[in-house]
Amino acid sequence: MGVLTGRTALVTGASRGIGRGIAERLGRDGARVGVHYGRNETAAKETVAAIEAAGGSAFAVGAELGLPGDAEALWAEFDRHADGLDILVNNAGIGNTRPIQELDEREYDKVFAVNVKAPLFILKHGMTRLRDGGRVVNISSGLARTAVMPDNMAYAMTKGALDVLSRDLSKVLGPRGITVNSVAPGIIDTDNTAELLHGSADGWAKAAALSALGGVGEPAEVADVVAFLVSDGGRWVTGSWVDVTGGSLT
Repeated sequence: MGVLTGRTALVTGASRGIGRGIAERLGRDGARVGVHYGRNETAAKETVAAIEAAGGSAFAVGAELGLPGDAEALWAEFDRHADGLDILVNNAGIGNTRPIQELDEREYDKVFAVNVKAPLFILKHGMTRLRDGGRVVNISSGLARTAVMPDNMAYAMTKGALDVLSRDLSKVLGPRGITVNSVAPGIIDTDNTAELLHGSADGWAKAAALSALGGVGEPAEVADVVAFLVSDGGRWVTGSWVDVTGGSLT
């Protein structure tokens, strides 16, 4: 029996990359996983199939974020499959923005709508569904605390805001025994970082050099940390910012 057997989880942006890695790990640990997607239903169903093939249970939840009423739409779809929630992982987000010299208001508004506004209102409308003793994990970024990639400034700003949400919400939900934490990956090998890592002959080496461990992370590295925080072992960790950058901030 897995350590999360009997619990229901929702992972936003779980059709690919880090989100998929987290969803699959929680499924292996016994949770029934809601696999949220924005547009790519096929990829979400592939994640569901992978969880089920490994002996787990999962269902797809479709709702495009960054639009008016997105949180309500997400929860309406979730409610069709489950009657409560134990674990919420806010992972969905826009991963890159143009440099400030090229950034326009439309792009700025979009990245904040998806990366900040959506998680806040997902939590606002999800608090009544989240059971006492539950877990919330917000996927942040090492860029919230370093200027190593200043061209991605607006994205980094959204993650700083998300970290404030984690910190303050831990006080709001703490009386119910619900923990809230931010997990901050560094450079992870996903389709979102493909151009950075594989777009030039030395891209991978440059990225690896940023890490004290001399490598590039995989989604599993992030998923393992999330799995700990949402387990009973993470019950006394809340309001924290967990560095999963492989030592890129040292």
